Amino acid sequence: MNNKKIKSNLSKNAIYILPNLFTTASLMTGFSSILLALEGRYASAAVLIFVSMVLDGMDGRVARWTNTQSSFGEQYDSLADMVAFGAAPAILVYMWSFQGLGEVSKVLGIGWFASFVYLACAALRLARFNVQIGSVDKRYFVGLPSPTAAAIVAGAVWAGEIGIKKIGAAFGVDLSYTGHDLTGLMVIITLYAGLMMVSNFLFYSFKTLEIKKVKFTVLIIVVIYAGMLIASPSIVLFLTAFIYGLSAPIQYVYRRQARKKRMLALQAKRSERHDERHES
Repeated sequence: MNNKKIKSNLSKNAIYILPNLFTTASLMTGFSSILLALEGRYASAAVLIFVSMVLDGMDGRVARWTNTQSSFGEQYDSLADMVAFGAAPAILVYMWSFQGLGEVSKVLGIGWFASFVYLACAALRLARFNVQIGSVDKRYFVGLPSPTAAAIVAGAVWAGEIGIKKIGAAFGVDLSYTGHDLTGLMVIITLYAGLMMVSNFLFYSFKTLEIKKVKFTVLIIVVIYAGMLIASPSIVLFLTAFIYGLSAPIQYVYRRQARKKRMLALQAKRSERHDERHES
C-alpha cells in the first residue's frame, strides 16, 4: 500500500518533457507577442496570441494521450496562460488603442483601467480554475476561458489593424481606422472579456461533444466557415470568439425567461383549477 501511495505521489509531482514542451512554446509565443506589441507590430503580436491558443490546447491533449498528467504540468500551464492570455492581450490592447490618449483620458486612466481589469480578471480566472479542477461539471466552464477572452481582445486588434482595411479595400471604401479611433469600443470589449472571465456564467466546454456522424448541412456550414476563415482570418476568429463570449449570457437570459413563462403557466393552471373547484 505504501509503495502504491509513493508511486502515485511521484507520478503527480513528476515533470514530463513532452506536454511541458508545448506549454513552454505557448509561454514563448506569449512573451514574443508582448515584445512585438512594444515594437508596434500589433498584427503579428495578435497572431502569436492565437498561436499560443493552439499550443495551449495541445499540451493538455498530449498529456492525456500519453498519460503524463501531473500537478506540475497544471501549475506550469496556468503560469504560461497568465503570460499568453493575461499579460500579452492587456499590453497589446493598451499599446494599440490606449497609449498616448488625450489629457482627459490620461487623468481618468481609462486605458490603464481597462487593461489592468482584464489582466487582474485573467489572474483570478486561472486561480479559480485551478481550485475547481475535478469539482465542476466537465460540460461547462465557470466563466469565460482565458484563451477565449484573449482571442476576443487580440482578434479585435488584429481585425482593426488589418481585417477591416481589407474589407474596405474590397468594396472601395476607406476603412483605415487606428487604435485611437476605436478607443471607446476597445474599452468596452476589453472590460467585457475581463469581467466575463470572473463571472459565474456557464460556457459550454465541448469536452463531451462526440463527432461521429454529421448531417450534410453541417458539412456545408463547415466548408463555408473554412472558406471565410481563409479569406479573412482576423474578422472570422474575432467574431467566433465574441459570439462564444456572448453565448452564456444569452442562454442565461433565455432560460430565465423560459422559467418565468413556465411559472406563469403553472400559476394560471392552478388559478383555473381553483376557480373550477369554487364553481362546482
